[in-house]
Amino acid sequence: MSVFLRTAIRRPLLYRAMSGHAAHNPYLKDFKYKDTVRVLDNTLTLSTSEHAMIDRFVRVNQAGETAAVTIYKGQLAVLGRDPALRDLLVHMRDQEVEHLSIMDKLVVDYKVRPTLLLPVAAVGGYVLGMTSAMLGVTSAMTCTEAVETRIGAHYNDQLRELHMLKYEPLDALKQIIAKCRDEELEHLDTAVDHGARRAPLYKLQFEAIKAGCSVAIWLCDRI
Repeated sequence: MSVFLRTAIRRPLLYRAMSGHAAHNPYLKDFKYKDTVRVLDNTLTLSTSEHAMIDRFVRVNQAGETAAVTIYKGQLAVLGRDPALRDLLVHMRDQEVEHLSIMDKLVVDYKVRPTLLLPVAAVGGYVLGMTSAMLGVTSAMTCTEAVETRIGAHYNDQLRELHMLKYEPLDALKQIIAKCRDEELEHLDTAVDHGARRAPLYKLQFEAIKAGCSVAIWLCDRI
């Protein structure tokens, strides 16, 4: 059998063997450069499948936090004259700004390709925030509840997948995502407390916005 055929047959087996953390097997060290990615200032080695997963997570999260910041900016543009409401919206916006800063750093740390839809996320978020606020305070809160419901579930899905890896060097990433998730769910509770479910056509608004978030996640994952 020719060398070419032997290599062609063995290569898929080798790649399967190197999935997960079999890539760190010392017997495969000569092939490591072919199937791994070094991140975090070259201090952490991930298999290509692990890096692809984190690449998707961080790319979508950066776009989501971009949209979240501009949603609150849009709402503030309409509702910002009420001092109490302004303080509430500014508080939630500032937390989203912090989340976005974290995701921007993770893009660099984990060598992530940002989505091409970042400008769309920014503009779409602002339009959604402003439109929901123009319908009234309760509709603005319905918007927040719907967005945070979908994003909270999205972060939970990511945490579940990261937990299944059982890879200690990624614990810091899990803690970051868990913190963002918890604060998003706080925003959800705040929105409900401020009348989200008393909005006109509440169910229609809620489901439409949540479905829009799902579409946005799907697109940003792939583009």
